[in-house]
Amino acid sequence: MADPSRPSRSRSTPAPGRPGPPDGRRTRITRRGRLVLLATALAAVAAAIAVPFVLGGDEDEGPRHAGTLTVPEGWRASQVYAAVDTALHLKKGTTGKKAADAGLALPGDAGGNPEGYLYPATYPITDSTTPERLLTAMVDTANRTYAGGTVAAGAEQNAVSRYQLVTVASIVQSEAATDKDMARVARVVYNRLDEGMPLQMDSTLNYGLGRSTLHTKTSETRSKTPYNTYVHKGLPPTPIANPGAQALRAATRPAEGDWLYFVTVKHGDTRFTSDYAEHQKNVAEFNKLHSSPSASASS
Repeated sequence: MADPSRPSRSRSTPAPGRPGPPDGRRTRITRRGRLVLLATALAAVAAAIAVPFVLGGDEDEGPRHAGTLTVPEGWRASQVYAAVDTALHLKKGTTGKKAADAGLALPGDAGGNPEGYLYPATYPITDSTTPERLLTAMVDTANRTYAGGTVAAGAEQNAVSRYQLVTVASIVQSEAATDKDMARVARVVYNRLDEGMPLQMDSTLNYGLGRSTLHTKTSETRSKTPYNTYVHKGLPPTPIANPGAQALRAATRPAEGDWLYFVTVKHGDTRFTSDYAEHQKNVAEFNKLHSSPSASASS
């Protein structure tokens, strides 16, 4: 997508996140869920948007605000690092280098990688703000959000760990633009996991290749990156972006359905199905509309 707030979806063999059948053809995914979540505390997921802490400054004089930094939903860690460098007038690459030694309170599963934990919100910047403090604020905001009972219940109901749920939310964030589609994409992911099918998502492949593109070649689906969900079954090793409240809600409370495939035929027209033949028809329509026989509309 051209939306700077989220990584673009690829559309070629199986566009980002549009999984294909087990034989390697592209398609979109879902999974039957066991969903029994209380429609409570969901507002708490979004509550972290209000970041109530000061990121530096003299305690007696009070912080002198130089501005704010807004982290959009769906940005990758690399994009956040670049934005922090710009906001703090630092040399390019400074924040990325400091992240490893910032003492961030990340879960053990993250292996020190803050991807998925640089929570989208607006953060204040003072004349004493450092990259370490800014990243700490983001991770602390994510931890408060993910610690909620709704997230824990959602992880249990969907048979994943809390970290894996964040990973699902990051895929959903990269694959869908509306609440309705996000909930359906989440179901596709869970359905594919339940069926033991590869996710076949271009969004994860793009992340592993360090790019954002709408075009993926069939040969690229054989790349060796661990984020290549055409080759490796299950979820990628880490989140692929920093999901926002809507994507987190979708991963926590996916829609009910048996879909295994999905494709955005055109803007506002994303089609979900459990039938591969029907999915192929949708893909053919996508290719016709976009005049790209090699492109895959499956997500």
